[in-house]
Amino acid sequence: MKHLIFQTNNTWTGTLLRWTIGIVFIPHGLQKTLGLFGGMGWSKTMELFTENLHLPYGVACTVILVEFLGSISLLLGWGTRFWALSFIGLLTGIMFTSHLDNGFFMNWFGTQKGEGCQFDILVIGIVVTLLIEGGGKLSVDRWISTKNTLKK
Repeated sequence: MKHLIFQTNNTWTGTLLRWTIGIVFIPHGLQKTLGLFGGMGWSKTMELFTENLHLPYGVACTVILVEFLGSISLLLGWGTRFWALSFIGLLTGIMFTSHLDNGFFMNWFGTQKGEGCQFDILVIGIVVTLLIEGGGKLSVDRWISTKNTLKK
């Protein structure tokens, strides 16, 4: 099982993709957990998710933790495949519950009632690639898989 999670190709592809997702999502996670970057913080975000959007408490917690812990973990390349799978679930859920009704395009100019699913599809494509490739060079996953190989 450990092999499935930590094994990675020794390429820059995984590194660049996981850094991209990590850099894009860490502000979202920090908004929801700590209220940084104009965010509401944990309690207000939980209130929004559970009372306004009617998400179950566990789902609301998972959304926040995937964006926060997942983005940090991807920056480090720790458990890349696990977090890629988590982001696939997260973005698929967001797309079907919030964005699909608004069409395809992002709401760049504020002319739509909300965001379309364009960003969701882009992120899903990137994390599917991470699921296949692994964390790549400069990742904790690489260190763990190399360390385990050397012990054998």
